[in-house]
Parts: sequence; structure tokens; C-alpha cells
Amino acid sequence: MQRNLMFKVGVIVATVLACIYGIIGLPTSMKALEANVTRNIHLGLDLKGGSHLVLQVQVQDAAKTAADQLIESLREDARTRNVVIEGFDRNDPPTIRDTDSIQVNIHGVDQTKTQAFRNLISEKYPDWLLAPVSATDYKLNLKPSSLLDLKRNTVAQERDTIERRVNALGLTEPTVQDHGAPETQSEILVELPGVDDPARVKELIGTTAQLKIVEVKNEGPWQTRDAALAAKAGILPLGTELMENTAAGGGGFYLVSRSPVITGQDMRSARAATDTDSPGRWECGFTLSQDGARRFQKFTAANIGNRLAVVLDNQIRSVATIQSAISDSGRINGLSSEQEASDLALVLRTGALPAGIQYLQEKTIGPSLGADSIREGIYAAIAGLIAVVIVMLVYYKKAGINAVLALLLNAVILIAALAYFSATLTLPGIAGVILTIGMAVDSNVLIFERIREELRSGKSIIAAVDAGFGKAWWTIVDTHVTTIVSCLFLFLFGTGPVRGFAVTLVIGLLANVFTAVFVSKVIFDWELSGRRQVTALSI
Repeated sequence: MQRNLMFKVGVIVATVLACIYGIIGLPTSMKALEANVTRNIHLGLDLKGGSHLVLQVQVQDAAKTAADQLIESLREDARTRNVVIEGFDRNDPPTIRDTDSIQVNIHGVDQTKTQAFRNLISEKYPDWLLAPVSATDYKLNLKPSSLLDLKRNTVAQERDTIERRVNALGLTEPTVQDHGAPETQSEILVELPGVDDPARVKELIGTTAQLKIVEVKNEGPWQTRDAALAAKAGILPLGTELMENTAAGGGGFYLVSRSPVITGQDMRSARAATDTDSPGRWECGFTLSQDGARRFQKFTAANIGNRLAVVLDNQIRSVATIQSAISDSGRINGLSSEQEASDLALVLRTGALPAGIQYLQEKTIGPSLGADSIREGIYAAIAGLIAVVIVMLVYYKKAGINAVLALLLNAVILIAALAYFSATLTLPGIAGVILTIGMAVDSNVLIFERIREELRSGKSIIAAVDAGFGKAWWTIVDTHVTTIVSCLFLFLFGTGPVRGFAVTLVIGLLANVFTAVFVSKVIFDWELSGRRQVTALSI
């Protein structure tokens, strides 16, 4: 019996030491102690302050990219099947409202190949609806189901890419999730605790980094857009557009193909490095995926002597002449600083955003509000704890000390669990901590009242304590399981703060089962084992 009791005491001591280590680590000074606690206990946006952003995804950008890829693929497939098509173009919608918003126009289809053309569309492009405009011209629009999938996939990819970028910056417990009504399907919420000046983060989030490498038509460059338009009599050839070269030492406007050879989606990795051609400047090297490398090599091998432009967010960053076939790597040079090169590499490495974004809301929450919330929360917790301690000591006498010790250990375990799991403590989480105090006291009250009943029935003190804990056990389990099930639904269907409340409360309930049943019983056994003859119990 004594050996078994010592083992239980050892378990409790080990648990306390592990919890203390999880909260404060191994500090060497008071300053280190404070730093360890700050590092281990993560505070949410409502307590620590930070930035709150609501972004709207510009789905039309992804639709335009899909249309451009369709044109390029259809041109190649038509050539393979000997279907003559004079040209392609698409519209430029400011928004995507319905299936008619994005449209690909096909001009000059050989009338003798009409059936072959229709078969090609139905076999290889089932997501698009083909409609005749004339005997030789057609239009393609996305099917409603395909447009809905495009919207959902674009927002999901946008959210995942933004989350990877934010996490790569090393920010503490950022939140990136869907926002707004389900029918809009285009808003994303970003919360950055501790970031009170989010200018750089905003810049990285908002950098679409729609990298593409396009063919430069062997004309120009022109110094101004007007000069370029004048040279083409005000009408650009189908499938082309004018872009400005913004690279240092560059300048001018180039006529480039609308259909890219490769895009940012073909990126496999990217890295910052010093520019070998321009000492003192930086460049960003990138590596292509297997499919992107295959297409890039095929194009460059067939266009030696022609020029390519590296385009980032609709601005030319560099123009080069193809000297030989290029396979799986390239570089963007002429960057002004290591920070610019590193940021660009980060954006490309974490994936290009499939669409642009627009900021609908931007709020900066100061840390003073969080400090007030923490202070008031601590005051409420201390006031509640003092009231509970007084009531337990007055009503249950010495046994109340047992309950107080279990209650304090419950709080230590709860905070340590938050630290070990890297959970974020929010204002609703503090409410969960306070509620846990009430649940812990309730368990002790059930046990103590059951012990009193057993004593009134005439049982000995040791037998009454054993029976009290044994009979109260299932009642405690029942109340805790029902509350945990409720927390499970809060976690599944709630938002961030509600989830924080649910997680904190569940951890507190699990800790309460350990402290109210196991620890409290060990304290009773320790007290009673030291007496030769037990005649009274202060309860």
C-alpha cells in the first residue's frame, strides 16, 4: 500500500515538473524567465494586437489565365488534326458573374473541317460550351459547373498560397481562412497577431507574382505606348498585347504574345542569388517542373534567335534572345536588393497566386486593448478563485485545502498544455479557463458530498473516502463527456475564437478528471496513511 502511494505521489510530482518546464523552460535569470513565458504562451489577435485583413479574390484573373491556356492548347491540337483556324482572341471581363463573362472567340475555321473541329472540342475540352457565331466563327464559354469549380479552386489555392507565404515569414499563430457568405466564395480573412505594421506582409500577400515567360514579337521596342500603337496603325495583331519593360537599364514597350510559354504554376523552386552579369545587383533563379521544362525546351528549340520576355505581374522584368534550347531552369535578373530577390523567391517558391486580390478591410489592433483584456481576465480569474477558495475552506474545512491544491494544479496543467501544443490563448480562451475553475470545483463538491453521505451511513472514514470517490466517478465522467461533446460541435462548426474557447475548455476538463479524482484521492490517502487510528475527518 505504501509503495503504491509513493508511486502515485511520484506521478504527481513528475507531472508538476513537466508542466512547469513547459511554461517557463530552464531560465537562467528573470529576464530569461519572462522571455520563455512569452515564447511558450501564444496570444491571439484580441490579446496581443496585430493586423486584421479581409481580401477579395479577383476570380476573373484565373478565368483569363484558363482562357489563355485554352487558346494555346487548342491552337496546338488543331494543328495536329489539320484543322485550319485563322485566329483566336478572348474578352477581358472586369468581373466574373456568369458563364458569359469569360469568352474565347475562334475565327476562320475551315468549313470542310467543321465536324472535326466540333469533335475536337467535345473530346478534349468538355468544360467549355461551343456555340456558332457564323459559318466559320465560334465562341467558347465555361459551363456553369466548371465556372463554379474554377471559383472554388481559385479561392482555395489563393488561401493555401497566402498561408504558406505568411507561415514562411515566421509569424506566430497567423489565421488564414475563408470569410463572408458562402455564396460569394471569394473572400479570405487574414489575422496576424503581433504585426502592428503589416506593410511588408501586405506587400508579400498582395504580390500576385503571376510569372510568365512570353514570346516577344521581333518588332520594337518603342519608347512610348503611343509610338507603339502608331506603328501598328492603332490596331494590335490578334493574340498580342503591349507591355512595358520596367527592368533597370531597360525601358520601352514590347509587343508580346498573350499566350505564355510557361507560367508560375510550372515553378518547382526558386532562390535568391547575386547577379553574375551585374555586380552589386541580385537575381532570382528558378527551376521548372518536368512538364514545364518539356514545353519550354520544345519552344526554345524551335525559336532560336527570337526573343523571350520574363513577365511578372504584367510588367516585363527582362528580355533575352534565345541562343539555344533551354530546359528546366532560368533566372530573373536586375533586382535592386537582396530583400527584393528573397521576397520574389519566397513568392515563387510558395506558389504563384492564381488571381489578384483586393483589400476590403484593413484594421490594426493595438496591444493596449489586448493588455486590458488580459488584465481584466486575470482580475476575474483571481476574484473567482479567491471566492471559490474561501467557500471551500469554510464549508469543507481541511478537506477544502485538498480541493484548492487540485484546483491550482488544474490551472498549471491547462496552461502547460497550451504551451506544449502551441495553442493560441484568446479572450474566449480565458473565458474557458474561468469556466474550468467552476467545473473543477463542481467535481470536488460531488466527491465531498458523497463522502459525507457515506459517513452518515455509518461507514468508517477510510471506507467512506474510498466509496465516495468510487461512486462519484461515473457522475463526473458523465458530466465531463457531455460537455466535451458540446465542445466538439463548437470546434467543428465554430470560427477561430469559438474554437479557442472549445479547446481551452476541453483541456481544462481532461485536467480536471486527473486532479479532482486522482490527485485529490492521493492527498486523502497520504493524510490518512500517516495516522495509526483514524477517528475523524475534517470535511
